[in-house]
Amino acid sequence: MTALTHPGDALSRRARVLYVVVLGALVGLGPFTIDLYLPAFPVVAEELRASEATIQLTLTATMIGFGLGQLVIGPWSDTVGRRLPLILATVLHVGASLGVAFSPDITWVLVFRVLQGVGAAGGGVVAMATVRDLFGGQPLVRMLSRLALVTGLAPVVAPVIGSQLLAVLDWRGLFIALAGYGIVVTVLAAVFVTETLPPERRRVKGHSTTAQRYRAVLSDRVFVGVALIAGLVFSGLFAYLSASSFVFQEVYGLDAQQFGILFAANSIGLAVSSQVASRLMRRFAPPKILAVSLPLMALAGYGAAVAAVLDAPLGVVVACTFVFLSCAGLSFPCIQVTALAPHGAEAGTAAALLGAINFGLASVSAPIVGLFGTESAIPMGLGMGIALSIAIVLLWVVVRPLRSTRIGDDDAGIAGGGH
Repeated sequence: MTALTHPGDALSRRARVLYVVVLGALVGLGPFTIDLYLPAFPVVAEELRASEATIQLTLTATMIGFGLGQLVIGPWSDTVGRRLPLILATVLHVGASLGVAFSPDITWVLVFRVLQGVGAAGGGVVAMATVRDLFGGQPLVRMLSRLALVTGLAPVVAPVIGSQLLAVLDWRGLFIALAGYGIVVTVLAAVFVTETLPPERRRVKGHSTTAQRYRAVLSDRVFVGVALIAGLVFSGLFAYLSASSFVFQEVYGLDAQQFGILFAANSIGLAVSSQVASRLMRRFAPPKILAVSLPLMALAGYGAAVAAVLDAPLGVVVACTFVFLSCAGLSFPCIQVTALAPHGAEAGTAAALLGAINFGLASVSAPIVGLFGTESAIPMGLGMGIALSIAIVLLWVVVRPLRSTRIGDDDAGIAGGGH
């Protein structure tokens, strides 16, 4: 009989499925909090008598709260365990969601949106840290691939769900719905998520303080490189998300239903490829897969821009965005495995930095694309292509994929991924 090397090895198949469902719901809390009410921007601006720029700030405020929250909650969970920070953070999210729903003016909306982001941060960072506590090797790859499915898919489908909810709710109702979501995940976490970081593992020599944990993670060249790559991939994704509704509806004349179908098709590509990634990682090192997926994403972004310049048919631009999102789905699990596998002793801190850099870079990129207008697909495509071009340089200069080796069944590390 093979000895158990990680606590998750003892879990039954049913228990693993339950963890995927609950942790996936926790991971999805952040993207849904950020993106669910995007379709309601015009209505919120009108009711609260706020400018479009100010309404955009409510999105930025949430992402700032989400990034800062992760930087606090991740190391805290390495110190006191996973359950307490997770439950307190999701309770804060519920309260802040209700605060937004009953805000009398835009100032209070901004305040509660920051707090919403902080509360939502707990779900994402603790979910990834919990998976790293439980699993290593190929089981870690499979579990992170499942979470990567939610990470990549949630920002894409959240605005679509939000637009459908607006048919039966006003914009304040969206935040009451978010509070309900928060209550559900809080109960699920309290009932089904056990403590995965026992006291004896919270005081590892050289990793016992927050400063030591941050030093251990940030001194890892590969982690820093792959975290920046993750942020650039998210930046390309958010360039698509922030501009696509205008491009496909106002430039190419799709109606809301047709645009929804297009969004759904791209979402399917992302979902399928994120699960293909776990199979590919059985044979190839994750950074080597990134060496293929990142250039394909860059080419797809530039292809969309060139298609717009040449006035190519809509189908060409659609094909480019489908390739981009499919390769994004392929990349997310590889990024998470490369970043988290070597950092079991400070999994919360590593997950926090990864998430903060993701949303930090993305929050900067989306407004930049908007500055260049949405009268064509050119700014969207260039934003996608440029972000991925920088990611490719980082991959080869910092991560150095040719030095990486495959993740084995009992190996939680990545050869060549040292300090």
